[in-house]
Amino acid sequence: MRVIVADKMAEDGIQYLREKGFEVDTKYGLSHEELLAIIEDYDAIIVRSATKVNKEIIEKGKNLKVAGRAGNGIDNIDVAECTKRGIVVVNTPEGNIMAAAEMAVAMAYAIFRNIPQAYHGGKNKDFRRNKWVGAELDGKVAGVIGLGRIGSIVAQKLKGSNMQVIGYDPFITDERVKLLGIEKCETMDELLQRADLISIHIPKTDKSQGLIAERELKLCKKGVRIVNLARGGIINEAALYNAIKEGHVAAAGLDVLEKEPNFNKKPEEQDFTNPLLEFDNVVITPHLGASTAEANYNVSIGVAKLVEGVLNGEMVAAVNMPPIKSKDVSELKPYIDLAEILGKIYYQAEKDTVKRVEVIYSGDLADKETRVMSLSVLKGLLEPAAKDTINYVNAELFAKSMGVELVESKSSHLDKYTNLITVKFITKDKELSVSGTVFAKEEIRIVDFFGYKLDFEPTPYVIAIQNVDKPGIIGQIGSILGASNINIAAMQWSRNRKGEKAVAFVSVDGEVSEDVLKLLRNIDGVLKASNLKF
Repeated sequence: MRVIVADKMAEDGIQYLREKGFEVDTKYGLSHEELLAIIEDYDAIIVRSATKVNKEIIEKGKNLKVAGRAGNGIDNIDVAECTKRGIVVVNTPEGNIMAAAEMAVAMAYAIFRNIPQAYHGGKNKDFRRNKWVGAELDGKVAGVIGLGRIGSIVAQKLKGSNMQVIGYDPFITDERVKLLGIEKCETMDELLQRADLISIHIPKTDKSQGLIAERELKLCKKGVRIVNLARGGIINEAALYNAIKEGHVAAAGLDVLEKEPNFNKKPEEQDFTNPLLEFDNVVITPHLGASTAEANYNVSIGVAKLVEGVLNGEMVAAVNMPPIKSKDVSELKPYIDLAEILGKIYYQAEKDTVKRVEVIYSGDLADKETRVMSLSVLKGLLEPAAKDTINYVNAELFAKSMGVELVESKSSHLDKYTNLITVKFITKDKELSVSGTVFAKEEIRIVDFFGYKLDFEPTPYVIAIQNVDKPGIIGQIGSILGASNINIAAMQWSRNRKGEKAVAFVSVDGEVSEDVLKLLRNIDGVLKASNLKF
């Protein structure tokens, strides 16, 4: 499979993918048109912040299975369009948080103490230190907008500089703010009016676009300093320009801009302009928030492993899936695999169209995040209808387009097992269910098959048989499989009442041909014989 890395990242991740057998092309600084011309040749694309994976790129990338962002945020990837087309979107939000937080604090010191300006003056033999008199952070009020992973670290580091830290984040609980040891502002206006330093750490959304504009800047103290390491466009740059020109804002440190330059062009080739560049008290850096050796390594290896997982068909922590932490993937994986197996059973054994799927989680599973398991059921169920395109990302959309309803329920009460997943398949005329459990954290068992109790380990090749409960059938089945040179690895039979119907799961070493299945169906008393592939 082919991977294109469109923005520069550490070689460690690129080498990792190559060692895993993937063909990786590094094509940095491509124009939108150049990328559009070649994207259909790739199964995966990895970007940082420069390249835009928009609807046009996604539509053209007919073979794309995953879009990876080496870093935090995914505003340069059209997640909704990726979801619609079954493309998994992954990022590495934990890999560069310390780098970004440290950069924000460094920027705060820089604009309080005029460090870049003094350095530039010294390089030009201007050592008149009275030109660069700054201000101290000690005792000042720092207002942090956004108290997520990065904002929380910034708040703690500014506390370490003996600043009085206040924060605004409508999504963070009072308990979390209390743990940070800072004061919570109920409104952003309150923070703006009190802060000597404003540091922004929120994602770019429709609501945050232009969040700080002319009105908000006028609310700020005269002499306020502003740092933005989040995303360009959160601050209205025209309003900021006027506020700095008028002397209301003393300084700004901007690592991000509404429109950013091409980071690969040489100075003599650069055609980027921005009015804010004319001010000495505005420090502009080329999106360096995540640019440390440690962060580059972390996000490069992190995104490479996620892309590898997706291309290998594994469950990973993806942006466009129900929330699932990376550390929880391994714990939930056996249940996710079990759920998919249960979903796969129906259309391999039955033909009637399913109109409703009910997934019931019992025992320990009642306390876990189960949404991704339900998507796994749908993935297994619908795979025959869209084998090459169905995945965890688009399974529910695909089901809705087919008129299949998904319902979840939970029950903490369970007698025999510690955990149980039951899937009910409801058609126009009947309802059938299958159940499975996980023993010892990773041993998957099917324990109910359409109402028949058993304890069967699903293997890659299984023959499902339904027959009349009478003597001699097991022997005839064994004889036919033996004569066909098919080895039986395991077999489980189950009946509800003597003399009625029974079912069997026969685990074999290889795929059974249709001709052999016909021989099994011709046995007097055999009602059904189907291949089940797990």
